[in-house]
Amino acid sequence: MVTLKDIAQKVDRSVTTVSRALAGCPDVSKETIRIVREAAQAMGYVPNIMAQRLQKQSSDTIGVVAPVSSKGYAEPFFCEFLAGIGEQAAQFGYDLLVAYAHDHNEMGIYRKLVSGRKVDGFILSRTLVDDPRAHYLHSIGFPFAAFGRIDGMQDYPYIEEDGEYAMELVAEHLVSRGHTRIACICPPQSVLYSKVRLEGLRKGLEARGIRLDPDMIGMGAFDQEDGYAHACKLLEHPNPPTAIVGFNDLIAFGAINAGKDRGLRIGSDLAVTGFDDIPMAAMYRPPLTTVRQPIKEIGQMVTSSLIDTIQEKYSKTTRQESAAESRQDTVSHRQLLLRPNLVVRKST
Repeated sequence: MVTLKDIAQKVDRSVTTVSRALAGCPDVSKETIRIVREAAQAMGYVPNIMAQRLQKQSSDTIGVVAPVSSKGYAEPFFCEFLAGIGEQAAQFGYDLLVAYAHDHNEMGIYRKLVSGRKVDGFILSRTLVDDPRAHYLHSIGFPFAAFGRIDGMQDYPYIEEDGEYAMELVAEHLVSRGHTRIACICPPQSVLYSKVRLEGLRKGLEARGIRLDPDMIGMGAFDQEDGYAHACKLLEHPNPPTAIVGFNDLIAFGAINAGKDRGLRIGSDLAVTGFDDIPMAAMYRPPLTTVRQPIKEIGQMVTSSLIDTIQEKYSKTTRQESAAESRQDTVSHRQLLLRPNLVVRKST
């Protein structure tokens, strides 16, 4: 096995110089770096990654704690989101550690990964109005980036889809199709995107002279089974809806199935919309009208924001400006609000 000492003897440099050249330290000349790296490659040198990580006190690993439904599976949205994270992390030389958790043990996993120094930072998804994950990481100064804003927190990088604008598009589309009795099925209001989208739907309908009846809100849904159950209740109402807005595509699939089971023609007797535009949406029967957000690309963008934050933390800077002002200015450039678009298909 080739060691640093072997390379040092080969190029007639000290072991320290060889080590710093391989690391690309700025105080080592470009010529020396070239000579050392060429020799290392020719000799078949394989670096001890674990030792390097211990030395620089980083793991070169990004952590993601994936939400698992009560039925024991991860959402299709998250699988696509994770693909974007993994691709972007690899491009920057980072590994990806994914832990799966139910709500009752999620915080324990975060604390374990932090205390064990398993990761350099986390990516959060499905942010909550009062999010214990974000508050914990922020309180200990641990890097994280999120897909979604968190109420009362500003000093962190995030990517956010404009949920209010998205629901404005949905309301406009359904009303233009002649619908006035419109229902929705959504996750709990503790989930921030659900709160934002519900408010957006209310505003979008009110702007067109339509009130969202509280009886037409199915609250507490995440997946297809939930969507089916809530849609059944809504369709049993004495004054049932002619359109149902699902706050994700799985919920919408459940609503479509509930309508079909009652002999309704989806797209004419009952319109159904979703959110996310997961791959199955275009292949469902009928194909689902849904709000499209570039899930994989969002995963890539939030990963880039996190890596920037991690590298900023570990870099040694000699700038004399105020650290607080510098950080706030930097973070503000990592906060993006994306406008999704509505993909109209046969379900409406």
